[in-house]
Amino acid sequence: MNRLGSETSPYLLQHRDNPVHWWPWCDAAFEEARASSRPVLLSIGYAACHWCHVMAHESFEDAAIASVMNDRFVNIKVDREERPDVDHLYMSALHALGQRGGWPLTMFLTPERLPFWGGTYFPPVPRYGQPGFPDLLATVADTYARDPDRVTTNTRALHASLERLAAAHAGDVPTPSGLDGAARQVAGQLDAKLGGFIGAPKFPNFPVLEFVWRRARKDDVAHQHVVTTLERMSAGGIFDHLAGGLARYSVDERWLVPHFEKMLYDNAGYVRLLTAVWRSTRHPMFARRVRETVRWMLADMRVPGGAFASSLDADSEGEEGRYYVWTASEIDEVLGSDGPRFRSAYGVREEGNWEGKNILHQLDSPADDDADLAPLRGALLARRAARVPPAFDDKVLADWNGLAIAALAEAGAVFGEPSWVAAASDAFAFIDKEMTDADGRLLHSWRADRAQHMGMLDDYAFLADGALALWTADGDDRWRIRAEQLMETVLVHFRAQDGGLWRTADDGEQLIARPRSGHDDATPSGAGVAADVMARLWHLTLDDRWKTAAEQALAAMSGAAARAPAAYPSLLAAADTLIDNVDIVVEAPNADAPRTQDLLRAAWRAPQPARTVRFITRRDSLPVGHAGSVIEDDGGRPRAYACHRHTCSLPVDSGPALAQLLGQLRADSFSRNRD
Repeated sequence: MNRLGSETSPYLLQHRDNPVHWWPWCDAAFEEARASSRPVLLSIGYAACHWCHVMAHESFEDAAIASVMNDRFVNIKVDREERPDVDHLYMSALHALGQRGGWPLTMFLTPERLPFWGGTYFPPVPRYGQPGFPDLLATVADTYARDPDRVTTNTRALHASLERLAAAHAGDVPTPSGLDGAARQVAGQLDAKLGGFIGAPKFPNFPVLEFVWRRARKDDVAHQHVVTTLERMSAGGIFDHLAGGLARYSVDERWLVPHFEKMLYDNAGYVRLLTAVWRSTRHPMFARRVRETVRWMLADMRVPGGAFASSLDADSEGEEGRYYVWTASEIDEVLGSDGPRFRSAYGVREEGNWEGKNILHQLDSPADDDADLAPLRGALLARRAARVPPAFDDKVLADWNGLAIAALAEAGAVFGEPSWVAAASDAFAFIDKEMTDADGRLLHSWRADRAQHMGMLDDYAFLADGALALWTADGDDRWRIRAEQLMETVLVHFRAQDGGLWRTADDGEQLIARPRSGHDDATPSGAGVAADVMARLWHLTLDDRWKTAAEQALAAMSGAAARAPAAYPSLLAAADTLIDNVDIVVEAPNADAPRTQDLLRAAWRAPQPARTVRFITRRDSLPVGHAGSVIEDDGGRPRAYACHRHTCSLPVDSGPALAQLLGQLRADSFSRNRD
């Protein structure tokens, strides 16, 4: 029987009517495999995955193929977003086989959960240089039954490879000059003309871009690479020019043709990096894209209660991108005499620019926000809304919500949008209410009034990051306390003896290996974000315990980061925070006073990539040993100052004066001894 009908994951529910006898990931499935002496076919995907849909339609809905699967395998279906720990483990096994990763992930396991072979998408008949899926199934099942020695050889080799994921790659905490060199090395891999990494496909890679932006302070060329990437991305078809929001990646090197699914985590990273770069450049297009993307997130990606859903699918009516593309005649039908002007502005051709249809973009024309085009975009959006929409994965994930919370809180403060900060606060409240157990431990996934799966490092780290962003935006100390509570749990349940960080908790499900966290994937690494949060907590509290924890987390993986900095940008960014953070203190008796708000606004908009912003009403609110404690009192008048490595600037008493001070300061101007 198919056992997916009682699951909550939209991805698993998409497969509940397959003739395949799917199991969810559970002990009973492996017990069945053991009892029946059959191998396990593990299929991992996610709801917005186009090729997952293709393989489902071609193979999992085919009665003959399903019969082979049922007869010769125990079949397990996993939503990678619900179980990123399982996905990471078996994707690592696929890489150990020398194959490129991707989804759907198709792995073959023993009843002991040990992988012995795998791949990604397989067609129903031989094509693309791959065997047909039925032939592959027969070969794998026959090998398992008739050649156990070969299976054992593979499982031993792959298990040994997976166990190496637990190893530290230790080194020294990066120095400022080491970080500068790493940033130059990573920036050298970026496409100076088109942005992103050279070639196609192009992924946003926001952690990489953020690290280059943060650390290449004196390298105008490296900074321009980041600006170029954001400009091209924001003008390209990867951006939804009608509703806002970014697709997961571009299949071409120009950023024209997206893989049309929209993921919450990409859009959180997009908003956050645009906001950071805008603080230095004041690029008007970046501000517009922030507003357009946040508008989309708030309108289309929230679930009742205020949390954010996971994704929108790439497909509708069985076709990838159908919801988003246009013909020239359809645009003229909607816009009438304004059609030609709109088509010229958004790269629309009579013959189409992709498979006979048009993806809206501004890559070949100035990406101006012509006010006259706004109502035209609105008219097309209204027409598009009448189409069959892509599927909506309304599953709530704690870690991805943490990313969205941090992005909204930061952008809300910088752009003067308190409703964005309030939305971030509402999402955090949802997680605390619906996805936290009686012991204060996080659960990773929620849907249909059911929270499940023990929280992982990313959940704790990303939410703690969001809590600190909220604390910066609204000054409520409960957010700093909440961040400390989350990081306390990290130190208790995720910390290795050497101070490195595991992906999963010590009391979580014991898989066949327990990997370390370190390198970035589509999202930042939990270890990198956790180290960054601990570094900021040290700057905010001067509690050396947080400094030690951050240093140890960095040192445990810094050897690997030194060898391959493009794979570890979040850890390197955390080292930047630890070493070169600028602490901006706004001191005033009342946060709501106009002059105080001017100071806070200037602090929030500070160009320094690594900075903390704190508001205090009393001098004794500063932690013991803070350099600002020696600044003479000024009778309670609002003022602000910036501090770095226990040295503070002179105080200023107006927003423009603080903006001028911060615009002139560079972190290295505070201290001559950078290393």
